[in-house]
Amino acid sequence: MNMPYNLVTKNAHTVRELAKYFITVQENSRIVTVSEFESMIDTARGTIQNSLKVLSEANAITLVSRGHLGTFLIHKNLSLLLNFAGITFLVGVMPLPYSKLYEGLSTGLVQTMENQLNIPVNMAHMRGARQRIEMLLNERYDFAVVSKYAALKYQEQNHNVDIIVEFDKHSYLQNHVIMFADKNNSKIEDGMRVGIDYDSIDQSSLTLEATLGKTVELVPISYNQFTDKLQANEIDVAIWNGDELPNHPEKGNTQPLNLENDDNTIAVIIIKSTRVDLKDLILQIMDVDTVMDTQRKVIDGKLMPTY
Repeated sequence: MNMPYNLVTKNAHTVRELAKYFITVQENSRIVTVSEFESMIDTARGTIQNSLKVLSEANAITLVSRGHLGTFLIHKNLSLLLNFAGITFLVGVMPLPYSKLYEGLSTGLVQTMENQLNIPVNMAHMRGARQRIEMLLNERYDFAVVSKYAALKYQEQNHNVDIIVEFDKHSYLQNHVIMFADKNNSKIEDGMRVGIDYDSIDQSSLTLEATLGKTVELVPISYNQFTDKLQANEIDVAIWNGDELPNHPEKGNTQPLNLENDDNTIAVIIIKSTRVDLKDLILQIMDVDTVMDTQRKVIDGKLMPTY
């Protein structure tokens, strides 16, 4: 981490932690006391006071004491606070950009966030919500894009990620469909071989729901092999992202997958639950309407995708 000012080692950690704290505080809000800072950061009172002075003299924060009411944050410079906090760039991860929806979403996220910050925002691309969440928890990435359906499914058994931003319906995909190898089939029946990709929370969970109560053979297959396996008659049926159908020859039969809600079509941003500073930062800079508008422009061909 490159600190913007020359700081002695014992102050560097305190300044960084204070900067992270002030990222989460709204302007004109009361801040915690020095004694509370001592407990939060586990450092001496003098170090806290010196570190607050560093942030104030750098114009990263403006504090005003209001007597018995406490001290208030009147103004903050988010870019300077990010620098002091050691946050010099953000990296997110989302699905591979194989559809216009994903290209538009990636473009909207990068442009919106970079327009609000003086730091670069990069998007990595990785298949499988489960893998994206694993990398997020390992702090390889700062935030991840998954479907609301996948996020809620994951949260049913885990409490280490938070949904912090939710986008519009059909921001993630238009719909899921059921693809059959045999054009004469239109519903999943006993005895069928069903493709399932356990790395994809959406695909695997939807498959298990669709086959509930039926005696079928679940065949573990990577998502990008489904169409090949269907055409080779190695599986009888698979649940698939409907946005990809135009890119693949259709020899069998495709039916809509009827669901109770649209959660599988909604994109959300998730972060590791312990990253409180990052949560507040993203909430401050994220404009859902702008991201959605950018996504529509990419889909309509009015804007070149950047990702």
